[in-house]
Amino acid sequence: MHGNAEHTHHLRVRSTQLEMTPGGPSVGDDYDGKLKAAEAQLEQLQQKREELERKKQELEALNGRKRDFMTSQVELTDKLSSAVTRIDRELFEMRQEMEDLEQCRVCFASHLDKLGKYNPESWTREQLSTHLDRALTTTDLAADEYEQAAAHFDGMRSGAIFGRGKGKRTGPAASAIGEFGTQLRNGLAFNLPVLVLGGIALIVYILK
Repeated sequence: MHGNAEHTHHLRVRSTQLEMTPGGPSVGDDYDGKLKAAEAQLEQLQQKREELERKKQELEALNGRKRDFMTSQVELTDKLSSAVTRIDRELFEMRQEMEDLEQCRVCFASHLDKLGKYNPESWTREQLSTHLDRALTTTDLAADEYEQAAAHFDGMRSGAIFGRGKGKRTGPAASAIGEFGTQLRNGLAFNLPVLVLGGIALIVYILK
């Protein structure tokens, strides 16, 4: 019986050894696998972190460009708005000046026409007094309207026409001079028919 007991114990040992034979996962292999998995996960997290950082920098750059645009937008809007207002004012003044110049030219041309028709050398002694009265009235009116026009255009671009420089009119003088344009137009419109009829009558009188 002693021999049988030893034989049985030997079989149990071999059975245990068989259970531990290679082929199943060892403790070291399991640790290496978990380590590699952890490293792979860390690498993925690092990539995600870098991607988030890149997107953050891109967003900051876009926000910076947005702020620059908004600053430029405000500055340019203010500059352009002021410029448009000044241009509109300048265009209005230029148009008004052109209208006044046109009226002034018509007025001066009328005076030139009337002055050119006077020929003192052809006046007889009997006609001299009458013709001189009319001629002097014409010259006085022409000289007066020339001075009014020169004062009106003083400080404008057209001031050089009358030998006066350009400057900015301000105060009561500007308001008073500014009335000349209206007076010139109204006076010309009112007096032109009379002047034309007077000129015709004078021509008829001279031709008699």
